[in-house]
Amino acid sequence: MARPARAWQKMLSGRRLDLLDPTPVDIEIEDIAHGLSFVARWNGQTLGDYAYSVAEHSLLVETLFGRLSPKAAAKWRLAALLHDAPEYVIGDMISPVKAAVGPGYDDLDQRLSAAIHIRFGLPAAIPATVRKQIKKADKISAWMEATQIAGFTNAEADRFFGRPDPKVMADLAILLRAPLETRAAYTDRTAALLAQTG
Repeated sequence: MARPARAWQKMLSGRRLDLLDPTPVDIEIEDIAHGLSFVARWNGQTLGDYAYSVAEHSLLVETLFGRLSPKAAAKWRLAALLHDAPEYVIGDMISPVKAAVGPGYDDLDQRLSAAIHIRFGLPAAIPATVRKQIKKADKISAWMEATQIAGFTNAEADRFFGRPDPKVMADLAILLRAPLETRAAYTDRTAALLAQTG
């Protein structure tokens, strides 16, 4: 009789996260920050001495969300920071791969997102109006990444992500840092936002 496939992953914190049935008690911010700091955006096809990590991207999205929604509560800024948090265990798939994989990836992503949200005091499902603004910030970040480090022309990025308002991006740049530096920045920002939601 065949053994069932293992569906859990052991984290550096010692937690054992069941990917098919994740629970909030098995989620630690240190595991998320560590994992996301080592997951490369754009499948690693970017310029620079370091890969552009999902953690770095998430920090930028949270900043952009704050500019788009300056009166948003700290909990929604936290939701923006955590918008790609499931990728600490499932990785970052580029859109063409997600399309090829099908709905299974989205189902897994949604289950993990719900558990992560609950763990950090957010509703399992983020309100649609907030999700829309996070998505807008995500697309602006993607445009910046595409044009600054992923080799896209402005015209190509406009076609895929839409042309962002330059004022929203003013004095922001893509940061390429060592993973442990990014991990610390992500952990610190999470702590600051949690303190404001307290």
